[in-house]
Amino acid sequence: MQSQKKYKRIVVKIGSSLFYSDKSKLDEKLLESVCSQVADLLKAQYEVVLVSSGAIALGMSVLGLNSRPKELAGLQAAAAIGQHELMDIYRKAFKKYSLNCAQLLLTWDDFSNRQRFLNAKNTLNTLLKLKTVPIINENDTVSTDEIKFGDNDRLSALVSILVGADLLIILSDVDGLLDGNQKVVRLVDKITAQIKSLAAPAKKKTTVGGMITKIEACRIATASGISSVIANGKAKDIISLLAADASASGTLFLPVGTCLDAKERWMAFGSKAKGKVIIDDGAKKALLAKKSLLAVGVTSTEGSFLSGEIISICDKKKIEFARGKAGVSSKELDKVLGSHFDREVVHRNNIVIL
Repeated sequence: MQSQKKYKRIVVKIGSSLFYSDKSKLDEKLLESVCSQVADLLKAQYEVVLVSSGAIALGMSVLGLNSRPKELAGLQAAAAIGQHELMDIYRKAFKKYSLNCAQLLLTWDDFSNRQRFLNAKNTLNTLLKLKTVPIINENDTVSTDEIKFGDNDRLSALVSILVGADLLIILSDVDGLLDGNQKVVRLVDKITAQIKSLAAPAKKKTTVGGMITKIEACRIATASGISSVIANGKAKDIISLLAADASASGTLFLPVGTCLDAKERWMAFGSKAKGKVIIDDGAKKALLAKKSLLAVGVTSTEGSFLSGEIISICDKKKIEFARGKAGVSSKELDKVLGSHFDREVVHRNNIVIL
């Protein structure tokens, strides 16, 4: 296992499944424990950011709903009611330790837009300097399909990149990633197809995501040099335990050997692709050799994108293997597909291999 390491800045993601006891009542003891552990970490000079699910689940509880609303307006209404309830719980819990907490509600646009990205980063850094606990959730009250993360696992990984975290802790009601014999996989040094195959779809009525979204979050974080752990949030003092030794419980995902730089991280994970281009084998070989993408190698496009927007680059099987900042619009590109064109579709300096 990995040796113990001192982490300074930690992001903790708390899943909706932890908010309720077996009797579907709010588990106040667990939330009190989370806040108590965070308070202890702050006293020990750690910096902690919480990414907390639960707004929709709490809203459903207030409204007496047994399953998630299917219509967007219903989800937004539940989130609007539940977000207030969620922050009130945290405010009261942290007040016992003379700590302030702050709410930040984010969407994809806050990461895709460079200025908003920097504004969010500066706000979070200032809150941490003020010894205030940032509590982040997706802005479900205004999110549409185009700007939704879909689950808070991915959001927690992006927040980890945003604040330059040393460790991402994803807490749920599972002990970690389980192998074929239902035993916890303690250490993952590379996320392979075999590791992904161990994940199972989520079946909870109040939640989205599941183990596959947690693995994807760990892939994003580890590619950015951030150690990640999936663990059971109901285990005693789990946050404090993992802060001291990330390999102490759950499944630890180690950072990859060659990590992406800041610009590559933003292109790969911090911006939602506006469209995609499908390229031939020759163009793929050129990109893997760190060359630019030319129109002659593009066979087709999907979606609409403008010059300067992030696009997905796929092989002939339509499998995404890279992303980049478009040098031309989809309208321009469609006119010159497969031909020689005087501008690069994507310049080599604006391409990241996934």
